[in-house]
Amino acid sequence: MQTLTLPITGMSCAACSAYIEQTLNALPGVESASVNLLANQATITSTLPPEALITAIQDAGYDATLPSPELEGVPHVSPLRHGFPQLSTRAFTALTIAAASMLLSMTTLPATPLRYTLLALTLVVMLALSPETYRRAFTAARHRTTNMSTLVAIGTLAALAWSLTATIAPQIFITHGLAPDVYYEAIDFILAFLLLGAWLDSRAKLRTQSALAAFAQLTPSTARVLRNNTEIELPLAALHPGDQILLLPGERIPVDGTVLLGTSTVDESLLTGESIPVLKSPQSPVIGGTINLDGPLTIEATTLGADSVLSQLRRLLSEAQSSRAPMQKLADRASAIFVPTVLALAALTFAAWLLLDHSLPRAFAAAIAVLVIACPCAMGLAVPAALTVGIGRAAQLGILVKNGEALERLAQTRNLALDKTGTLTEGRPKIVAAHFAPNLSPEDHQHLLQLAAALERHSEHPLAKAVQSYIPTHTPFTLTNIKTIPGQGITATYNNQQITIGNEALSHQNRVPQVRTLGPGFPQPSTPTTKLHLTINNQLQLTLEATDTLRESAPQALTQLSTLGITPHILTGDNAATAAAIANLLNIPAAQIHAHLLPADKLTIIQQLQQQAPTAMAGDGINDAAALAQADTGIAISGQNVGTDLTREAADLVLLRPDLTLIPTSIRLARRTTRTMRQNLGWAVAYNLLGLPIAAGALYPHFHILLSPALASAAMALSSISVLFNSLRLRRFE
Repeated sequence: MQTLTLPITGMSCAACSAYIEQTLNALPGVESASVNLLANQATITSTLPPEALITAIQDAGYDATLPSPELEGVPHVSPLRHGFPQLSTRAFTALTIAAASMLLSMTTLPATPLRYTLLALTLVVMLALSPETYRRAFTAARHRTTNMSTLVAIGTLAALAWSLTATIAPQIFITHGLAPDVYYEAIDFILAFLLLGAWLDSRAKLRTQSALAAFAQLTPSTARVLRNNTEIELPLAALHPGDQILLLPGERIPVDGTVLLGTSTVDESLLTGESIPVLKSPQSPVIGGTINLDGPLTIEATTLGADSVLSQLRRLLSEAQSSRAPMQKLADRASAIFVPTVLALAALTFAAWLLLDHSLPRAFAAAIAVLVIACPCAMGLAVPAALTVGIGRAAQLGILVKNGEALERLAQTRNLALDKTGTLTEGRPKIVAAHFAPNLSPEDHQHLLQLAAALERHSEHPLAKAVQSYIPTHTPFTLTNIKTIPGQGITATYNNQQITIGNEALSHQNRVPQVRTLGPGFPQPSTPTTKLHLTINNQLQLTLEATDTLRESAPQALTQLSTLGITPHILTGDNAATAAAIANLLNIPAAQIHAHLLPADKLTIIQQLQQQAPTAMAGDGINDAAALAQADTGIAISGQNVGTDLTREAADLVLLRPDLTLIPTSIRLARRTTRTMRQNLGWAVAYNLLGLPIAAGALYPHFHILLSPALASAAMALSSISVLFNSLRLRRFE
């Protein structure tokens, strides 16, 4: 089973994407298929080869290609971009011809040559400037389905048939007491407005993809590599891990790596949202796509291709923008049945006018107006347009949203559970005191410290790193049966003795009685600290005390959360006194502090909070994975290694820099995006509820207002454009 993203061309409305999705999901071997109209792509999970999927899409009347490796995971915006100038030329040419047709119709030229001239101009618009409208309608009919082009094609072809008959054989109309009117300028305006709408639509779609387009342009195509003491320029595909790459000030870093030589500042703003350049020196990690600002650097390539941070970002952002929010399901269902409903309404409109007014021309014009004014595109774009812009803006601010459903859930958040160590605090604790069991010599003290460091080398926990930093020299120990217990500590065997290092929960589990009182020789500290207990054969030998500093952004973040109506809760495996000290600094009540928690306990607390209100969880470590997955929205806090943070599949959001104010920012953006979705859906529904009756002639009996097909076409174009431009307002979110 593999997941593949295929670029698709030829889609014009929500009915198109719904039909392709239905076709793909009906294939044996396809587990799931999702088609994104805005991104022009299909995401398919199946056991079928890509060629079989492409053939199925082509058989449905559309076109698909395999993405190029360098653009893998990036929405297929290139056809829009490449066809953009041509589309604008066709749109404005069609508008010019439509205006000329209208002006010619107002002249007093002889009727017969004038009508043939208008016919010729209309055929140019239909066959040369807007042929895809009829191709799409014919393809849909051949597959027994409908789309937006079906409505336009039926309306304009019916108007052409009427006008052509009035041009070639006007006596047929005169014999039946009808005026031989023609609708050539109406056809021209309908197709011109359709092309203009498509051009503006493409322009807006390209703008909605600005975040991904920026990511796609980040990586340079070549790099200067030092091989055999010779500097050579190679394409990125020819690089290997371990290559030494030379960088000058102002150049983009081509791959993820580690600085070997030099000191410089690096602009990581597009990846992390942080505007302040980051100082890099030997052993500092660097990320491909960022900019080396003011000093030459030599870096060693570490991660290439699809595993790089930039590729992961592009892939996750692409998947998020292609995902569906719950609000979209209703819109998709409505769009799928919209075109057949409009066809039926047009037929009823024609019959009603003919029956009540006995005017064939008016009945004909009203039916065409109904066909043309209907626009399922607005409804189909209402949610994905807002979602795409909102997720793209989040990425620019340093917030990676993994799917649309998470963004909608985040907007409903009322409880926020926060891990303490590494989330509320810096996650870089320092050992401030060491207490040894009585009657031990200085040599015993040193031996116990070395043993503690040897144990902690098998853990990535911040406290483990603090222990290793506290002990300057490391003595090798032969440890066996090493076992890491999440949320508690580490156990191992040394010289046939059972040794452990961990928190009070681990010591209590091993029935070490001295820990609760710290026993003789272990004085009580004056300030709350986090304690690590080293035991040998369940006898306490050493207690290390650690402190961690509160994140600078934490107080401001908690204040902003309060204004948003979010109730914070602290979840920690640390002792209650240390947790209370942090909570006091943040004005968090004691009832919202949960200490002495194992990973399973954190999960339980999240479940309890969810019974009260929608709950989000923010954490940074593997101990938080279960709670992050259980929460309505899981938020992973990025540490020093962004690439590692991106692998935290349990989270729905990843903050690309450890700034807690990004949490309230993400909630505000989620609420704004959800509100925009509702506005778009409201506009799309209101437009059709008002527009269709007006086009059918509901205002004519009292106000003698009858919407012309040309004005109906302009209104149709305005509908989807208004939805897109309303969504684009999210780009200005601060």
